[in-house]
Amino acid sequence: MQINTLKLNSKRKKKKQQIGRGGKKGTYSGKGNKGQKARSGAHVNPLFEGGRSTLIDHLKKAKGFKSLKTRTIVIRIERLEKKFFKDGDEISKETLVKSGLINSVESKGKVKILGETDLKRKFKINKNIFLSLSSKASIEKAGGTIETEKKIK
Repeated sequence: MQINTLKLNSKRKKKKQQIGRGGKKGTYSGKGNKGQKARSGAHVNPLFEGGRSTLIDHLKKAKGFKSLKTRTIVIRIERLEKKFFKDGDEISKETLVKSGLINSVESKGKVKILGETDLKRKFKINKNIFLSLSSKASIEKAGGTIETEKKIK
């Protein structure tokens, strides 16, 4: 291929028509009279509705706020002893749900046992149940056991 054998491409790009350069378009060049959209470089956000409230603003808004943070469920130590658990029973989230002290949705969060009483029954407390210092002392005093996670060094 040499320069003298090159030919012009017959399908070359057509020149883009510019507005407002004379011709048959007339005075306003298809842009109408004045206003934001008649100016050069004009751009209006398609969601803008001329200052009135948009459709989204007219829709009802949900009242209040729902936190995604799980709440700690507090259980009094006296309630465990009353009628839900027998001597030597293990207390875990699953057994608390079965006994009806907490529901299955609440069991996804933290469960903590509070209170200080003289227990008559021995309980085995699972490692996923939190205890206050006073409830821990009263469980150990009654002869109960508390599971702890093994710490890896």
